[in-house]
Amino acid sequence: MPHERPLLAAGSSAALFTLGAGLPLLCALLAPANAETLWVAVASVASLVLLGWLSAKVGGARVLPAMSRVAFWGVAAMVITAVVGMFVGPGG
Repeated sequence: MPHERPLLAAGSSAALFTLGAGLPLLCALLAPANAETLWVAVASVASLVLLGWLSAKVGGARVLPAMSRVAFWGVAAMVITAVVGMFVGPGG
């Protein structure tokens, strides 16, 4: 069983989160206008899974639970943000 290092995992997660924003941002810049939302959403989920994997590896945690946790809560946050945005609107 691997030795877990929660502080290292948290620090690496924070650093990788910043780096992980690059793929969705790149997709937003390069995607065709009629498919931009889909491209960014897929790139965001892919980045979440990748970041969960990297954080687990660096932090010494089990990979599958880390990937699942990061992807699940990241997608949940995106869905909640989208729902709130539908009710509030772009002007807030």
